[in-house]
Amino acid sequence: MKTQLLRIVSFALLAALMVAVIPHPVQAQAPTISGVTPPQIVNNVDNIITITGTNFDSTAQVTLGGTALLRLTQGPTELTALVPAGFPVGSYDVTVTTNIGPVSCLAPCVVVSNPPTVPFSRPQFAVYSSKITGNVRVNGEVTLKVVMENVGRATAYNAQAAFASSDLVPTKTGGIAIVGNVDYDDEVEVSQTFIVSSLNTGFGVIVVDMTVTYYDEKGTTYSDKFTLSIPVTVAGVSGGPPAATATPTGVKVSQLVITHYATSITPLQPGEQFTLDLDVQNLGNAKAQRITMIVGGGSSGSGGGTPQPGGVSGGGGDFANFAPVGASNVQSLGDLDMGGKLKASQNLIVNVNTNPGAYPMRITFSYLNDKGETISDEQVITLLVYSLPNVDVSFYRPPDPFFAGQPGALPIQIVNLGKRLVVLGTMKIEAEGAVLENGTSLVGSLDAGGYFTLDAFVTPEQPGPLTLDITIDYTDDFNQSRTITRTLVIEVTEAMIEPPIDDPSFNNGGGFPAPSQETAWQKVWRFILGLLGLDSAPSTDGIPGPGPQIEEPIPAPPPAGGKG
Repeated sequence: MKTQLLRIVSFALLAALMVAVIPHPVQAQAPTISGVTPPQIVNNVDNIITITGTNFDSTAQVTLGGTALLRLTQGPTELTALVPAGFPVGSYDVTVTTNIGPVSCLAPCVVVSNPPTVPFSRPQFAVYSSKITGNVRVNGEVTLKVVMENVGRATAYNAQAAFASSDLVPTKTGGIAIVGNVDYDDEVEVSQTFIVSSLNTGFGVIVVDMTVTYYDEKGTTYSDKFTLSIPVTVAGVSGGPPAATATPTGVKVSQLVITHYATSITPLQPGEQFTLDLDVQNLGNAKAQRITMIVGGGSSGSGGGTPQPGGVSGGGGDFANFAPVGASNVQSLGDLDMGGKLKASQNLIVNVNTNPGAYPMRITFSYLNDKGETISDEQVITLLVYSLPNVDVSFYRPPDPFFAGQPGALPIQIVNLGKRLVVLGTMKIEAEGAVLENGTSLVGSLDAGGYFTLDAFVTPEQPGPLTLDITIDYTDDFNQSRTITRTLVIEVTEAMIEPPIDDPSFNNGGGFPAPSQETAWQKVWRFILGLLGLDSAPSTDGIPGPGPQIEEPIPAPPPAGGKG
């Protein structure tokens, strides 16, 4: 009995082991798509799209509107694919195909469009790098090399660069470097030799202002100003006024840095007043005392030794585009411990003559270290100035009354209230609860004070106030798409129903049918009556007459009796 039981247990263990060892096929699941990013791309460059979903295996292939794409990466829940430049414009479905089968997104997932067009072209320079080489000490000779590129879409003619710095004195060229003609997308290197006139800190920056002037093919003058902040470490001092030496390891030093800044109004436009908010932090290992902030750049002469008049110089900054309002550009911020943070603000106004662009602004923090020596930390921030369209959308004449269910004209007008030409895109009129016709049109360029009209038609569905939503697309000065939205409200009244008009021939309004037309025999009879001088007028009682009435002859009386 025991032997038989042992055999049964051994057979069961062997069967279980075989089931565990023999592989069983796993049923693969069909893929799914939950999303595609980005939903819109432009076709002038290569684009990478990301498809998220489930059950993506190594056999997954990606197609866009039936066109196979190059798969870049593959994971069970994410795929990336390359959409090449020049892909046709349109709306496409994204399909992922595996050995199980294909799966597509529920709606057109990717919209391919042309890149936004720039209304005009002009040359424009951008600085890519700048550095100083040479003997960086007082009375030493250094050379500044700047690499810049013409990133505009036009050739720059007769370009030249002018250099200015409070710490450097230009030599040989007088601070003017001739660049010449620079084609679009070409890089140039500009060099200028200086003599170091002063150095204020052991670790700091040398600030150089470089102004590049040039012309386009029509002779229009352009000017780009760059503030170059070049970090330097002073190795020593020879001659000239005393200057701080390099800070050795272990020496305490303060360093004030702007970690974040923002403006109270976004975007900035010419003529607007705004507040510049700054977050300042002491990243050094010593306390900064009696901090003075100078917006626009400057220096502070306060410190140890005999006090001198005019200790703070803040009037040498550049205020052509931004000027202080309500208070001067010099503020006292107190003390700041090591690692400490503080917030500072300055009220400014954008000059009404400022053109759209990116403008650097110098900010100087002048303070005392633990030895009573004056230290100045200079930094540069950049403020963007826009010139957005200022337009009015209204009716160019009082519209006609609007009735429910009946079409009415919408005399829409756009007026440019700004002081310069604007280029607008497509204007679209929409309304909920109404049918619009001719509600879309391309506006184009509008001069200052110019206008554009559009005559659309609206058919309201019901009476009451009807809101018209008007949107105008355009591209701002930094080639970003923006939209102007306006609303107009019209009043819709109930449709008028006109009462029925009585027919004069309808028995004078008596409600009986008009007499039927006379027969030929009745007309002849009336003619005979007229000849006899009798009443020959037609019947007016509304009931057709029976025709001519013929009198019956009166029978003669019987003869009287008599005798003959």
